[in-house]
Amino acid sequence: MTSLPRVLVSALTLLMLAACQPASSPDVEAAQATEPAPSIAADNSPAADPSAEPAPATAESAKADAPTHPALQVQTLDHGAFDLAAERGQWVVVNFWATWCKPCLKEIPDLSAFDQARDDVRVIGLAYEEITPEDMRAFLTRHPASYPIALLDPYDPPADFETPRGLPLTYLIAPDGRVAKKFLGPVTSADLAQAITDAG
Repeated sequence: MTSLPRVLVSALTLLMLAACQPASSPDVEAAQATEPAPSIAADNSPAADPSAEPAPATAESAKADAPTHPALQVQTLDHGAFDLAAERGQWVVVNFWATWCKPCLKEIPDLSAFDQARDDVRVIGLAYEEITPEDMRAFLTRHPASYPIALLDPYDPPADFETPRGLPLTYLIAPDGRVAKKFLGPVTSADLAQAITDAG
């Protein structure tokens, strides 16, 4: 007998909870009732919505637009002109970086050691920021790099490379001039060595 009141209390509680569920909002029902029907083209297919934004480019189409064998000609700070096409026959590491980017600064000693340790690899640093040559030279006395550094105009980056959306951004260019791999974010000499091995 003592369990009966508990059953009744439970049943009443469930009924009250069911009664608390919100009904359909009148505003939502009105919006659904007044929503225009989709336009139909003459061939009975849905017509394009002129107010709709165009679909964003897919990664595949963006990748297809990027050159497989990019060109790069820049004037470096203290090592003269650099022409990527003249580096055919060896691996080239193209590193987009900036002085304010902490992960970029951690890469400099490792990239320098990698550049010096391997005869088949050339590294170039592309400083993607507004900085004067004098300020960059002062910075490099505190953070020396053994490889050439070029100052880029952030408003006019190299056309054959994607505009960096984050730094560091590193491209590994194969001896035949094609892009072998792209690294967005910090990269190590071990990562680059493995990518070279994997690419054959």
